[in-house]
Amino acid sequence: MYAQFHLPKYHHLNANQLSFQKCILIGNWLMVLSLFVVCICLLITYGFDQYFSIKSQIVGHISTIIFAALLKIGYVIRCVGVHGLGGKVF
Repeated sequence: MYAQFHLPKYHHLNANQLSFQKCILIGNWLMVLSLFVVCICLLITYGFDQYFSIKSQIVGHISTIIFAALLKIGYVIRCVGVHGLGGKVF
């Protein structure tokens, strides 16, 4: 089993396995953070739009697209790490 969000202090991974494990960690964190930002942007642009200026809403719309793309990139990075460690289910 591989770690999801942090490496244990004492691990028994070689350099290649450690690189793939870091891919999984980076991908997971990138997905979590970008999902959080996308949710905030959606709240700004659609949920509470009457409280924000038009400039903030424009930035929110653009940020939604950018961070949704980062979410997908994080998933691909995670898939690379899981595949490198021999996983068959992504």
